[in-house]
Amino acid sequence: MQYTQAVRTTADRSRTWRVLAAVTSYPQWTPSMTDVAGLDGDELAMGHRFRVRQPGLPVMVWRVTGLRDGEEFTWEARSPGVHTLASHRLSTNADGSTEITLRLEQTGPLAGFVRLLIGAKTRRYVALEAAGLKAAAES
Repeated sequence: MQYTQAVRTTADRSRTWRVLAAVTSYPQWTPSMTDVAGLDGDELAMGHRFRVRQPGLPVMVWRVTGLRDGEEFTWEARSPGVHTLASHRLSTNADGSTEITLRLEQTGPLAGFVRLLIGAKTRRYVALEAAGLKAAAES
């Protein structure tokens, strides 16, 4: 199961990255998260873990597994039967605007079942996060 949401913001990439990299502030700009707590510190860094609470979903611990400063980060979470990988990528368009691309992929023996249970909510949450990041970067 894979979901991708892309949105263009008028904010430049460095401004958008500052908002994106402030992981523990996500609940301030997206209703899809109620709490994000750094378990190894609040800064976005390789290997750092974040406990994420989302309405109607189990609490998950996400670990940063990829980081290209100013451009992209990935993190992953594991639960019984499901491995979830999420990427957050920024690129600069020819007109100077920033393209935000969020991608979430779930694999494992229970991924299909999870899609049936919460697929619509997951798509809605990814869309809310993209829209919230855009609005926060532009404010």
